[in-house]
Amino acid sequence: MNRIFTLASLALGLGLAASGCKSMDEQLPNPNVPTVSSAVPPSLLLPRIEFDLYNSGDGGPFSQVQRWNQYTISNNLYYGGQNQYNWTTTASLYGVLKNANQMDVLAAKQLGTRTSAYAALAKFYRAYVFVWQAQRVGDTPAAQAGQGLDNLTPAYDTQKAVYARSLALLDSANTMLAGLAGSSALPAAISGDIYYNNDLSKWRKLINSYKLRVLISLSRRAADNPDLQIPQQFAAIVNNPAQYPVLTSNADNWSFVFNSAYNTYPHTPNDGNNQYQNAGAAYLSLTTATQDPRTFITATPAPAQLAAGKAANDFSAYVGSSPATGLSDLMTGSNAGQYSFTNYLRYYSSVAGPEPYIILGYPELNFNIAEGINRGWVPGASAAAYYLKGINASLDFYGLAEGQVLTIGNVSGKPVGTATVSRSAFLANPNVAYKGDNANGLEQILNQKYVAFFQNSGYEAFYNWRRTGLPRTFVSTGGGINASGKIPRRWQYPVDEQTYNADNYRSALQSQFGGTDDLNQDTWLTK
Repeated sequence: MNRIFTLASLALGLGLAASGCKSMDEQLPNPNVPTVSSAVPPSLLLPRIEFDLYNSGDGGPFSQVQRWNQYTISNNLYYGGQNQYNWTTTASLYGVLKNANQMDVLAAKQLGTRTSAYAALAKFYRAYVFVWQAQRVGDTPAAQAGQGLDNLTPAYDTQKAVYARSLALLDSANTMLAGLAGSSALPAAISGDIYYNNDLSKWRKLINSYKLRVLISLSRRAADNPDLQIPQQFAAIVNNPAQYPVLTSNADNWSFVFNSAYNTYPHTPNDGNNQYQNAGAAYLSLTTATQDPRTFITATPAPAQLAAGKAANDFSAYVGSSPATGLSDLMTGSNAGQYSFTNYLRYYSSVAGPEPYIILGYPELNFNIAEGINRGWVPGASAAAYYLKGINASLDFYGLAEGQVLTIGNVSGKPVGTATVSRSAFLANPNVAYKGDNANGLEQILNQKYVAFFQNSGYEAFYNWRRTGLPRTFVSTGGGINASGKIPRRWQYPVDEQTYNADNYRSALQSQFGGTDDLNQDTWLTK
């Protein structure tokens, strides 16, 4: 027995000695560390991509972006932040593009096909990233973007080419998902989806609804770029819901949902800074002029108006402030009770927040369709019907019902009165009732779209104003805007582009802006 044990020990010792002589490259790989050739499931990348799309620099409710959208105005630099449009270089969504490309590669490798639900979503994410960047700077890498070490200096595509490429990607994504619809096979399924709980029918609706957003954003280029077929593509989606399904209710909204554990709402019951956050005049001027019940749930009555004897349900008691006013004057006016504040009862009462953050929603979809019809892109369709759907969808989102009694609170949430919701009076208001497919009707559509964008949808409120000049209540000049007194028209290119892709960067500047990365020049999109 001792001899057997000795021989076994000797063999084990020799084995260990032999393995100890192997190089690190010859050792078994750590299965917990991913490599290029690892079988990392695409479902692990999907939630990372989706979270980054929300957390990408477009902010969330009550962020700096929403101050630039003029929904809220800070009156204190330290506690409330600044209102100035002082941006310079844009952020980048390169991380999303890189992960989307890798998700596509991994799906093809593991599923054995280039046609899969992951591949379709990757097309959508690429289109989203390209449009996101082009909206900000103008010409940008697209065809050669996201290749990593294979191409560290990608050429710039013209802004027009970026949009054409993105529209084609969106169409391809819809077609691919249509071909997979009804199948239970793995290529037609996803997991890890934080937005639609892996429901690809809702993703398909979103992709087509997003395409309508992109097409309407091109309204200034529709007439002089017939090759893009902007009206024709728009009409094809609106007229053929079987081939191009779109959002059909608020249940289809692309929304980020807050929770009390990790992703809490920006305001909580422990946040005591409501007195430093005024309601924006651009918003309140529209809602009070039309007796809009959303006034009562987004803002408080101005203290000075209550002190003067006005009731909490008096629309004239709600007074917004302007980013054109300097911070010191805003603080003085706020301390004197001249301005309304953010509704404490609604927005400070829960760690999880009163509502999800819409990235793209059903109200916007209806307003986009109404705008396209108003512009003559969909002959025979009713802009008035979609306009009304958009308004009602927004009212539904806030849970506002006819006859509902709302408690009105002051800046700290103390009740100061009540208001009864009258959707019917609001919809019958002469400034709300649709005035026809003309310039007046278009202004109504864009005004109501702006109201519906309150604290959601990233920069869309700003982009719509930049494209159309509406709503007229949006303040564009003044000493509080910035040192130049005017809102920039674009962002400068990312620092990495200036540093590592310098030749292409300088060429893009020369072809677009005469060689200067000028914040105040329009790009092809908005000229």
